[in-house]
Amino acid sequence: MRPCGKPSVVVVALLLLPLVLLLAACSGEDEENSPEGTNTPAAGATAAASATPAGASATAASNGQFGPGVTDTEIILGAHSPLSGALGAVYAMIPKATGAYFNYVNDTEGGVCGRKIVYKVEDDTYDPAKALEVTRKLVEQDQVLALVGNLGDLPHASAFDYLNDLGVPDLLVSAGAHKYGSDPEGHPWTVQMIPDYRMEATFFGQYISESLPGRNVAVLYENQDFGVDGVAGVKQGLDPDKSPLVAEQPYEATAIDIRSEVTNLKNSGAEVTVLYATPGFTGQAIKAADRLGWKPQFLASYVNSDDILFQFVTPKLLDGMITFQALKLAAWRDDPAVAKHYEIMSKYGGPAPSNFTIYAQALGELAVEMLSRACDDLTRPGLMDAIESVQGWKSDLLVEGIEVTISDTDHTALDAGRMLRVVVDEGGKGSFEYFGPILQLR
Repeated sequence: MRPCGKPSVVVVALLLLPLVLLLAACSGEDEENSPEGTNTPAAGATAAASATPAGASATAASNGQFGPGVTDTEIILGAHSPLSGALGAVYAMIPKATGAYFNYVNDTEGGVCGRKIVYKVEDDTYDPAKALEVTRKLVEQDQVLALVGNLGDLPHASAFDYLNDLGVPDLLVSAGAHKYGSDPEGHPWTVQMIPDYRMEATFFGQYISESLPGRNVAVLYENQDFGVDGVAGVKQGLDPDKSPLVAEQPYEATAIDIRSEVTNLKNSGAEVTVLYATPGFTGQAIKAADRLGWKPQFLASYVNSDDILFQFVTPKLLDGMITFQALKLAAWRDDPAVAKHYEIMSKYGGPAPSNFTIYAQALGELAVEMLSRACDDLTRPGLMDAIESVQGWKSDLLVEGIEVTISDTDHTALDAGRMLRVVVDEGGKGSFEYFGPILQLR
């Protein structure tokens, strides 16, 4: 039996309160007047008011094999994501592209399990308090079946425990912090989509020691889980006898300017610098290094592996920067799967195709695969059983040789990839190209 999470004292009290009132006021009512067994989101209004969406109503629905968010015609999924603000400008394309793929499936396949997918994405502005607020709305008011594709390490930290406490599936999370995929026992309702930053950074460290030995190494990192995990991975992968780590320089996500941090890195004597920074700060760091006349070999987390980076810094300055990915590239327009992606984004309201939107469609494809495995048990526990049954799943958008396996002990979907390098053509246009073998993260 799937664990029900770890309810807080407040949640337990709220769960008990309706029972106390029911015994006091309605002890003589017939069972046939009970609302249990009603299989529509609207039937959860009482549960939402008492903050128990995964309590009595979900249990009753399980008996009928239909959970919250499932009607005869719809399956309602939700997500929180930055849709506005600085990071919304970069990452809002991901949930929008996933939504476009769901529109495509609804139009061409009639949805999944005979029901249209309704995808409700709420703007969290990359703020943890707002992320919890909109997650509560999705669960307690909209009565979604599951959260799919929640985006952002920092904001998701506030919703992570809440969803697991209530037993609400928190699936295919677009957040690479180690904690989101490494604790399937303590957080059994969360499954991570993107690779773990710590594992990615371990490969960076190994690559540096094997391919760039004898050079001093530094790390610039966001002072959150994202960056802290990156530093830990680089340390794990480096051979200190070949590649001494001479500087670990944090910056705050709220910073306006990081020129002083870059100056510190230059002064450390680093010849290789790993960037665990989002695209805006990655661009700042590389431009600041250029102004200082400092030209280390840069490696940057896969959160930068999209052409949008060229909007923050010129291709000339990015030439040779190394990153990591697991998916086909948007530039591969002759590839049938990529060409189909362009068609879907154009016809079904998606954003302009990019490496990020290809990732988003792959996420949507895996979500549809998961739902299709749960057609006979469209409940929250049934959905978890379905996703943990995925073994060797492949998408045409994944790099050849990469596949997805998920189990009750492995809650990270994408656990392999290859190195990417920025290359600049004679006309000054930048692009990414793969090199090296497939690296398995587990």
